[in-house]
Amino acid sequence: MSERVNGTRPGLDAVVLAGGEGRRMGGVDKPGLTVGGSTLLERVAAVVRSHSPDAGVTVVGPPRESPRARYVREDPPGSGPVPALRAGLPHVERAWFALLAADLPHLTAGHLAALADALRDREDEDAGVVLVDDGGREQWLTGIWRTAAVRKALADYRGRSLYGLLGPLSPRLVPLTDHHAAFDVDTPDDLARARRDLDGDSGNDG
Repeated sequence: MSERVNGTRPGLDAVVLAGGEGRRMGGVDKPGLTVGGSTLLERVAAVVRSHSPDAGVTVVGPPRESPRARYVREDPPGSGPVPALRAGLPHVERAWFALLAADLPHLTAGHLAALADALRDREDEDAGVVLVDDGGREQWLTGIWRTAAVRKALADYRGRSLYGLLGPLSPRLVPLTDHHAAFDVDTPDDLARARRDLDGDSGNDG
């Protein structure tokens, strides 16, 4: 029987990708940037634990004092999301895990709940669920996946694209009800916008 949270949603672990070089941000430590009183990485980890309090959170990136998590590195560091997932996935213990970017300032526990709810009653059929934006584009770093399915796909995959890895799993697509949910911080303008929106707000309540 699948692990569940509150009797209705599958419990999950999380792999958070935080090892990028932030080139469009001038090479700064992007996950360590502060928005709304917390670093971007702290916000994402808090969202996971708000949704699933006993989740195991694995951060693929440089070790930090906060948030509390298991820290691992891809080989070589900065080599991209597929090597990062290879580094993080062995530490997932639950049947389902959230795969998330570290720079999602507007992500809430409510967004994870919407993804988890899309799995309800069809957990035995689906390999995963992923948010799609207003243009119908899959947000591969905002989804929940069946651990065994991704492990099997990763074992046979030699490419470098998350789309190439995860697309063939035919995940359920969950349209955004909040266009901010998959907004990520790639540029200084993105950071300024997130700070305008969120400074003074915890952003993790769902």
